[in-house]
Amino acid sequence: MNTPIVILNFKTYIESSGLNALNLAKDLESAGEETGINMVAAPQAADIYRIKQETSIPIFAQNIDAITPGGHTGHDLIETLIEAGASGSLINHSEKRMKLADIENVIELTKEKGILSCLCTNNINTSKAAATLAPDYLAVEPPELIGSGIPVSQAQPEVVEDTVKEVKAINKDIKVLCGAGISTGEDMAAAIELGAEGVLLASGIIKADSPKEALIDLVSKI
Repeated sequence: MNTPIVILNFKTYIESSGLNALNLAKDLESAGEETGINMVAAPQAADIYRIKQETSIPIFAQNIDAITPGGHTGHDLIETLIEAGASGSLINHSEKRMKLADIENVIELTKEKGILSCLCTNNINTSKAAATLAPDYLAVEPPELIGSGIPVSQAQPEVVEDTVKEVKAINKDIKVLCGAGISTGEDMAAAIELGAEGVLLASGIIKADSPKEALIDLVSKI
């Protein structure tokens, strides 16, 4: 996908679950059509199929487990997620941490199955290590700023700038995204100025009075 890119993590908010998830996905689709910016939905697994049937936006799963088909009750199997409509996945979000070996396994699974990977990290050093695994996207999000309303691009700009520099030195093809606290056009513009190629965000859009208007504002200054 062309950058800049906006990935909206639906998490498990009521405002982004079930029928609300579909309506939010339609807002994403409409905002993307009006602005020309690639917008991606990352809903709960149970909502992927319905969103796929009723929209044309890219859909990422929120998680893939490092498993193969078999006896793994309660896990997220990559084959099922792809059949439901996922064309990519978040990996190792701060609210769904994974072991390093499992992260590597899942990234290899995404490559094998031909879908995109967005690996979440929490600081510069972790991002450098993660870059060696060659995900398609790397989203840096200091966990203390997630949901805080304080954008990392302003509170800790060096985290974004230095992550971009270090990751690109290891693998120039990885697209670095900025996460944590992003919600306004100023936030996204600051992230892009620091070298990010998009954003991963959630509550700032999901909790907005009008998610579509918030999305349009988000990309209005780039």
